[in-house]
Amino acid sequence: MELEVSNLEAYYGKHKVLSNLSFSLEKGKLMCVLGPNGVGKSTLFQCILGLKKQHAGKIYIENEEMETLDIRQRAKRIAFIPQCHQPVFSYRVKDIVLMSTECTLHGMKSPGKLQKQMALEAMERVGIAHLAERKYTQISGGERQLVLIARALAQQAKVLIMDEPTSNLDYGNQIRIMKQIRKLAEEGYTILQSCHQPEQAFLYADEILVLWKGCVLIKGTPKEVLTEELIQKIYGVDVEIKSLYEDQIRVCIPAHLHKN
Repeated sequence: MELEVSNLEAYYGKHKVLSNLSFSLEKGKLMCVLGPNGVGKSTLFQCILGLKKQHAGKIYIENEEMETLDIRQRAKRIAFIPQCHQPVFSYRVKDIVLMSTECTLHGMKSPGKLQKQMALEAMERVGIAHLAERKYTQISGGERQLVLIARALAQQAKVLIMDEPTSNLDYGNQIRIMKQIRKLAEEGYTILQSCHQPEQAFLYADEILVLWKGCVLIKGTPKEVLTEELIQKIYGVDVEIKSLYEDQIRVCIPAHLHKN
């Protein structure tokens, strides 16, 4: 398994946020994590990334226990793409991407020809090489999200953690970002992504992990997991799931609208 979480428990003070949480994710798979706000999705990601120390259990990346790896070793295996990033300094796009290659350097060396090539290839992969000289503060929200994905790719990590990567984007940019994420999974990247839109999970995910009250409620393929009953339970709304194009696309329609 590329990513494995075993018996994870996490706390804020005496309050337990995650309880006996276990799951695994194979190489080249895209898993969407669903659940209401406050259920522990962000805490789970913080534990996997090594940002939250107050937890118990084991986390393995490429069959190596995360606790045994130093920061540089972790950075070579796992990268994080946040849901948004508010720029402070007017760095060029290529410099933002280049910063992530630091984990490939030794000591206090500056990025060289190899690191610059890695950054360029990452930008080309997600289709933003033409933005290389642009100021990060002067591009759109969708373009910034692609820059963050390119930055993670330039890090050379094969496991990507994404915290609601489309939450602040318009519909068109949501589709563009999810197509890129799906493509990365097909290229062999292992992706764990949180989202609040069941339709995205239907369209793009290989697997779904549903969290409820700090535990794994259910795990499986979108077709197996996402039911009207489940959405009612975790989000508290009545929906009807409709299949389109020979069941290739499924959409959730609020039940009260469908009845009208």
